[in-house]
Amino acid sequence: MAVDGLVAIGAALAISVTALATAWAQAKIGSAGIGALAEDDSLFGNVFLLAVIPETMVIFGLVVALVVTGFI
Repeated sequence: MAVDGLVAIGAALAISVTALATAWAQAKIGSAGIGALAEDDSLFGNVFLLAVIPETMVIFGLVVALVVTGFI
């Protein structure tokens, strides 16, 4: 049915848009983090935490996709 196709497109958009936004954010954070680590090795924990935080956006996108498709 057409509704099932629109649900699938909505779920795909929920995951793909959040994944692209996360990739962009991690690229910026990663390059700045490498520069900071080159100057001071003790910042590893902070840089690691800042690199992991954008991943929650993809998890939220996955949850939205699962709700839209009816798995949750």
